[in-house]
Amino acid sequence: MADAANEQDRVPAHIAVIMDGNGRWARARGLPRTAGHAKGAEAVKRTLDAAEELGVKYLTLFGFSSENWNRPSDEVGDLMGLLRRYLQSETADLHQRDMRIRVIGDRARFSDDIVTLIEGAEAMTAGNTGLNLTAALSYGGRQDITAATRALAQQVADGALDPATIDEELVSQHLWTRDLPDPDLLIRTSNEQRISNFLLWQCAYTELVFVDALWPDFDRPHLEECIDEYNRRERRFGAVAG
Repeated sequence: MADAANEQDRVPAHIAVIMDGNGRWARARGLPRTAGHAKGAEAVKRTLDAAEELGVKYLTLFGFSSENWNRPSDEVGDLMGLLRRYLQSETADLHQRDMRIRVIGDRARFSDDIVTLIEGAEAMTAGNTGLNLTAALSYGGRQDITAATRALAQQVADGALDPATIDEELVSQHLWTRDLPDPDLLIRTSNEQRISNFLLWQCAYTELVFVDALWPDFDRPHLEECIDEYNRRERRFGAVAG
């Protein structure tokens, strides 16, 4: 990467990651999918460490989509157990490191104890000023936009909002990501080249980078390579190149 003097300026403020390939990693080794998810949790820790060291301000990880509820019940149960253990074991450490934890998505389908753990992690770290870690859990981009639209429609129906005043900024303020800047860089592992209903509104001008590595193998060199690719691009936001 760039030398240390320039590194801070070259690191995207907000990186989002679609963590793909746990199942394929396990299958290639003759292991159950749960083993891939467990290895994926280790990759989360490595990526979080690397992002913090590189000076990333916001890191958003797509951990469980709204569609993932349709997976076999035993796999969903294993994923929920992994989430439960991660929140129990890692929240205090992340708090000590001054990181802020947020969870975006529909919490209605989570068990009460997981919701309690999520709310506790968010409350504990709410005042922290270091890296902002956002976990997208039970999340779908269309679901996010639909919920925002419904909330705005209700305000119009109640007479509290003039529909003529609805603009992009107002819609953004009603999304689950209302407190976050839009991602500068979106990374997807396993070389699947789609965004799978992730941050559809927010990624309008995000740079997309697809990498061959399966998520359990993702590490700091991969992250640095993605940042290097980001810096080779010219972000124009619809304007003419300079």
